[in-house]
Parts: sequence; structure tokens; C-alpha cells
Amino acid sequence: MAEVLVYVDHVDGAVRKPTLELLTLARRIGEPVAVALGAGAGDTAAVLGEHGAVKVLTHDASEYADYLVVPKVDALQAAVAEVSPAAVLVPSSAEGKEIAARLALRIGSGIITDAVDLEAGDAGPVATQSVFAASFTTKSRISKGTPVITVKPNSAAVEAAPADGAVSELSVTFSAQATGTKVTGRTPRESTGRPELTEAAIVVSGGRGVNGSENFAIIEALADSLGAAVGASRAAVDAGWYPHTNQVGQTGKSVSPQLYIANGISGAIQHRAGMQTSKT
Repeated sequence: MAEVLVYVDHVDGAVRKPTLELLTLARRIGEPVAVALGAGAGDTAAVLGEHGAVKVLTHDASEYADYLVVPKVDALQAAVAEVSPAAVLVPSSAEGKEIAARLALRIGSGIITDAVDLEAGDAGPVATQSVFAASFTTKSRISKGTPVITVKPNSAAVEAAPADGAVSELSVTFSAQATGTKVTGRTPRESTGRPELTEAAIVVSGGRGVNGSENFAIIEALADSLGAAVGASRAAVDAGWYPHTNQVGQTGKSVSPQLYIANGISGAIQHRAGMQTSKT
């Protein structure tokens, strides 16, 4: 069976949920080979092996932390050259889509972004997408090169499937462009104790009808009782009632939770564009 590269999204060795979802989808089309980069990459192997990774390619270098996405693209390009995979799967985050686009350009392949499902096809993997503000569902496949596909969080249930998870060191040579954009500082994001908005299984959002920032305490209380993330409409964030980082919609973040609860939101197409792939 052909191997499928899965880019690992992790923080100091703690693997994030979208990567485990990718491993589940990767098993439908081949044998998952995980690519973990940066500090703590080796610590990801146990979890990745428990969820189906037959191999884990790791590489740690200061470039991954000191510069933006290009070093990661260099590493994925090296992994493609080493493995010759049937496809490359990347989480559909802002960084993930930039990595995927740069990789597809380098290897001369097509790219599909924001897939919500993946299945094997006679001529290669077939990706399902929700398009035009989720008014239509399309099925697409890459017709040239190695398919590069980004998948939205919450598109698949995480399923354990113990595999070898054998660790090997990936040989990476960084390109001249790798050091072009340097990270000059970092500020830790203040933790609310709630799940990340784009990854949460439940999202509770408030809009203009909440009628004031003080009433978002009710939205937060409901979210906390459900273990949910808090979202907001553009009207609410523009009014200063809630941070712009929590905006759901066409000009905000796209979410695809199992359950989406909208409070005081009109249902304008701009908002629905960001949440219409929610299951309920």
C-alpha cells in the first residue's frame, strides 16, 4: 500500500487534535507516515504510533522556531523526495495552507484546500469540499503530481489504530529563502481554559442580539457548561463587545464543530459562510 505523508501540528511534542484526524483520513488511502519538525518532534512518536503512523520522520533545528514557514516547506519537500507518497495531508490552518501551497508549487503538483472528507479513488484520493458558503458540496481530485490536500479540523473522528511508529531522522537542507523572514518576538496568548475556536467540538457564539459586552458573560457561562469555545459575529466584534480573534464568518474564522449554538445572530450569509459546515 502506498504511503501518505501527514504533517504534524504539535507544540513542544504535544500533538494537536487535527493531526490525529489526518491520520484517520490517511489510513483510508494508504499507510500514514508522519513528519514532525522542531522542538519536541521526537516526543510525538508514541501518540502518532497509537493513531496509525507506520513511520515518524523527525527533524529538529533552530530554523523552525526562528523563521517563518519556509524551513517547514524545505523539510516537507525533503520528505516527499524520500518517501514518494501517494498524497500529502496538512491541517487547514492559516500556516498549514501556506505550507501546502508553497510545497505544491515546488513539487509541481495540484492542491486542494479546506477538504471536509477524503476517500480513495481509482485515479487518486478524492476530496470533498463545501464551497460557495457551504451552499454546494464538490468532489475533487488532483490531476497532476503528488496531491497536496489541507483538511479542516473536525472533519473526521479521531480513531486509535496502533502501528509501529518507527522513528527515523529526516535529512533536511535548508534553502536560501529559509532565513528570509525572521521571528523577532513572541507574546504568549492569554489562556481562557476553553478549546481553540477552530478545533472545538462545540462552539457557542453571540451576535448583535446579545445587546452588549456585559451580556457575553451569559454566552461564556453556557460555553463553559458545555466545554465549548466562544465565538462572535462581526457585528459583535466591530462593536467592541468581544475580541476580533473570536470572530466567526467570511472575514473571520471558519469552524466546523459537531454542535454550533448561535445566540442573537441574524444568520446573514457572511456569518453562515464561517460555520455552515457545522454538523448540528
